[in-house]
Amino acid sequence: MAEEAKWYVIHTYSGYENKVKQNIEKVVENRRLQDLIKEVKVPMESYTEVRDSKKKEAERKLFPSYVMVKMILTDESWYIVRNTRGVTGFVGPGSKPVPLSEKEVEALGVDYNSAFEVDYKVGDTVVVTAGSFVGFTGKVSKIDTLTQTVEVVVSMFGRETPVSLPASQVKIED
Repeated sequence: MAEEAKWYVIHTYSGYENKVKQNIEKVVENRRLQDLIKEVKVPMESYTEVRDSKKKEAERKLFPSYVMVKMILTDESWYIVRNTRGVTGFVGPGSKPVPLSEKEVEALGVDYNSAFEVDYKVGDTVVVTAGSFVGFTGKVSKIDTLTQTVEVVVSMFGRETPVSLPASQVKIED
């Protein structure tokens, strides 16, 4: 076949992304269709979560309810993907799947940005658990996800003073 495989996006029921991926891969293997359906991906991103001053690495779906499929579009490949349990359809006008451009594929599937999460938000009262300000209580005024730091306004010598701390040194006040 001279035709090149392209990436398509399929919409799934929420929470069925991994099951859809497994089901498509199983059908491809059983029917020996590796030449038609090349790859199935559930785009994921890794992120750092800080809860009770502990950092934890985790992963989450980049696009919940969507799965990417690299395939040569034929009636057979369309039918297999479209009729997989949990698939609601292809992304595109009507029932016609539209392939992603190379630029879209790079933006969606290759470069996953690392995200950062904490269990508090701006305005919450927090306690400093480590470092020079251990024991201080203050309000979160800024959360910088890029540097994974938190700005907390604490009261020192009767004045409100903003201090920048690593997010792992701060926890929500009990």
